[in-house]
Amino acid sequence: MELRDYLRILRAHWLGIVLLTLLGAAVAFGYSALQPRVYTASASGIVQATGGGTDVGSSLVGNQLAQSKVSSYVDIGGWRSVAEHAIDELGLDTTPQALVSHVSVSNPLDTVIINVSADADSPEAARDLAEAWIDGMVAEINNLETGDSDTAGAVTLVAGQAAALPSAPSSPNVRLNIALGTLIGLALGIGYAVIRHVLDRRVRHPRDIERETGAAVVGTIPLEKQLTGTRRVFAFDGSSPESTSTAITEAMRELRTNLQFMDVDDPPRIIVVSSPLPGDGKSTTAANLALGLAAAGQQTVLIDADLRRPVVGSIFGLPEGAGLTDVLAARATLDDVIHRADASGNLLVLTAGRIPPNPSEVLGSQRMRDLLSSLARTATVIVDSPPAIPVTDAAVLSTAAHGVLLVVSAGRTTYEMLQKALENIARANGRVLGVVLNKVPRRGGEAGYYGYQYRGDYDSTAPTAAHRTGEAAPADEAAGSTPRARRRGKVTAPSP
Repeated sequence: MELRDYLRILRAHWLGIVLLTLLGAAVAFGYSALQPRVYTASASGIVQATGGGTDVGSSLVGNQLAQSKVSSYVDIGGWRSVAEHAIDELGLDTTPQALVSHVSVSNPLDTVIINVSADADSPEAARDLAEAWIDGMVAEINNLETGDSDTAGAVTLVAGQAAALPSAPSSPNVRLNIALGTLIGLALGIGYAVIRHVLDRRVRHPRDIERETGAAVVGTIPLEKQLTGTRRVFAFDGSSPESTSTAITEAMRELRTNLQFMDVDDPPRIIVVSSPLPGDGKSTTAANLALGLAAAGQQTVLIDADLRRPVVGSIFGLPEGAGLTDVLAARATLDDVIHRADASGNLLVLTAGRIPPNPSEVLGSQRMRDLLSSLARTATVIVDSPPAIPVTDAAVLSTAAHGVLLVVSAGRTTYEMLQKALENIARANGRVLGVVLNKVPRRGGEAGYYGYQYRGDYDSTAPTAAHRTGEAAPADEAAGSTPRARRRGKVTAPSP
C-alpha cells in the first residue's frame, strides 16, 4: 500500500478515529477524576561537621567527613525508627512500613544536602510529614553518633529549608493522563481503520479492483441519492428543456470514450452488460451507455436480453408487447418490434418480448448469434443481460459478443462475487472488456476513499427532465431519464 492509500483509509474512517480519540481522552479524564488527590511537600537538611576550627584546613577536613557520611544518612531516611519518630510526633494512626512508602529521601550529586519528599492526602499533612521526617533523621543520626538523640556528634544533619505548603496536588496528573489517553485513543482509531479496511472485502476503489482481480476499471459512475429508487436515463444531447445530472452524464461519456479507444483498429461492436448479482445497476448503465453512444452520432441498438426480469422497456416508457423472443421465434420481424428511442434517431431499442421457459437456450441459439452479427454490421449493439452469478445467460451471450462489461456496486459487491462472475464468463471463453464501478459516493469522506474526483457545476437540487417509471426499481439502480416522448413504428434496421 502507498501513502495515499493510508490517507484514503483515514479519510474514509475519520469519524471512527475521532470518536475513539475522544473516548480515550474521556476515559483518561474519568480515571483521573476517580483517583485520590495526593499532595507532595519537600524539606531539606545539610550534613556538616560540628567540631574543628575556622581555618581553611579544618573546613576542608570537615567537608570531606560530611561527604563521606551523606550516603549513609540517606539510607537512614528509610529506617523504621525514623518512621516511628514521625508517627509519635504527629500522632498518626498508621504503621511504620506504610508510612515509609509515602516518603522518599535523596541526595543531589556532589552535595551534602539531603532532600525529603513526603506524600499525603492534604497539603498540611504532607508539609508536617516532611518536617517530622527531617526531625526523625536528625534524632536517629545523633543517637548513632553519640548515643543521645539530643546531642550532635562530630558529623550531624542540620534541618535546613522548611517544607512549604503545596498549592496543587501532585497526583493524579490530569493533563498528562488526558494526553496519554488521547494518544492511545488515536492509535486505537487508526488501528480500527486499518483493520476494518483489511477485513472489508467489498469493492471500493478502482486500484483495489485491478490489484485484487486483474480486471481493468473502465468507468466509475457516481451515486446521486435523489435519483435512488427509480431507473432513469439522461439526455446527452441537450434537448431536454431542464437540466440533468452533469456528474452522471460525464461519467457515461468517460465510459463511452474508454470503450471507443479500447481497441482503435477493431473496437467492440457487440457489448454485453451484466453484473455479479441483481441490483447493481446494469440495466440503467446499459441504457445510458446506449444513449451516450447515440448522442455521439453512432448508430446504436439496445437489446433487452434479460429474459428473466426485463426492464429496458419500462426505462424508456415503451409499450409492452412483442420483442426479441418474437423475432427469434419468427413470430415477428425486426422492423415490426424495434423502437426508436431518441430524438436523433441513432438509438434503436429492442425489448425482451414474451418470456420463454428456457432463456439460456434461446440466448445461446444460432438465430441469436445471427441477429447480433447482422445488427453489428451497421451499429454498435448493447445487450442488457441477466446477472452473471445466479444464471448462465451472460456467459452464454459472451460467446456471441466482442466483450462483457461487469457493473459492480461500490460498498456492496464483494471481491469474491466479482471474481466468481469473472470466472463464469472466462469458463465460457468470453472476454471481459472491463469493470464499471457504480454508485460511487460524490461527497463526504468516502468520496476520496472510493476515488471519484469529478468536479463540475452540478446542482443536485435542480429539477430534472427524467422519466420515472411507474414501478419502483431497486434502491441501488441510480440513474436519470430522457423526455417521455417516444414513438413506435417502422424503422430501417438490418434483418437477421
